[in-house]
Amino acid sequence: MSRIGKLPIPVPKGVSVAENGGLVTVKGPKGTLEQVIRPEVTVSIAEDEVLVSRINDEKKSRSFHGLYRNLIFNMVVGVSEGFTKNLIINGVGYRAEMNEKALVLNLGYSNPIEFSIPEGITVETDGPNKVSVKGISKELVGKIASEIRSLRPPEPYKGKGIKYENEQIRRKVGKSGIK
Repeated sequence: MSRIGKLPIPVPKGVSVAENGGLVTVKGPKGTLEQVIRPEVTVSIAEDEVLVSRINDEKKSRSFHGLYRNLIFNMVVGVSEGFTKNLIINGVGYRAEMNEKALVLNLGYSNPIEFSIPEGITVETDGPNKVSVKGISKELVGKIASEIRSLRPPEPYKGKGIKYENEQIRRKVGKSGIK
């Protein structure tokens, strides 16, 4: 039995979970999320918890068991609390600012970069060097934060670039000069 898959998913007050023919829908105060469930996994919904179980012990069923349990758990957390990724911009002259529906980044290139923000995601700038990506879908928040980071990843010599708030950059020693 999967150690993650067998754990029940607690459903907080104000969140409703429904399953209809392989489609799990989670509604909460922040919005609605849907997930298609494969036939190897079944979802049973009680009043205040959700259980995910598999139909047999084949390798494919075992691998989907824990996956779908965590996907549904992330949906429940997303519609009740939401997810946030914080990015920090390091470098002289590097900064970010919001412009209507786009994030404008000055990252040392000749022109500023305009990053358009998709539906369901909110981006806030807390000062010129901190960007917060917020939303109800953990997958979408992580994807957008990763795309913003990929515009100027941190380099190992001076640490300039865009990094996650809790990311540790492995620094390298530069040239040592003539001996």
